[in-house]
Amino acid sequence: MTDPSAIDKLLAQARNNLDRVQVEDLADEIAQGAILIDIRPLEQRQREGDLPGAIVVDRNVLEWRLDPTSPHRLPIATRADLRFIIVCNEGYSSSLAAATLQELGLRSSTDLVGGFQAWRARSAAE
Repeated sequence: MTDPSAIDKLLAQARNNLDRVQVEDLADEIAQGAILIDIRPLEQRQREGDLPGAIVVDRNVLEWRLDPTSPHRLPIATRADLRFIIVCNEGYSSSLAAATLQELGLRSSTDLVGGFQAWRARSAAE
């Protein structure tokens, strides 16, 4: 058996502190006030479609837009205790992004297990 790669170790470490959201729990999370953030690149959103109810924030400016102390924050980023659920395509980069938000003090930030693809599969099955 080979040792995990450095990125696999970093991903596991990031996920240790996340209360990750299962796709079947997403609607309840949103009903309780969670804010859905789609960090997928424009090309993926154009190809795969939008995530209803999500706010699109480019990954390269995510921290500046969601940090309530940043002069470049979005109007919704008013408090550090907001629950942001980050969504990428398959749930990998979103885990790293949510962990970074937690490091900024946004302790309730997390991500969607399986990302947009898991959401799309569940939506198609319903």
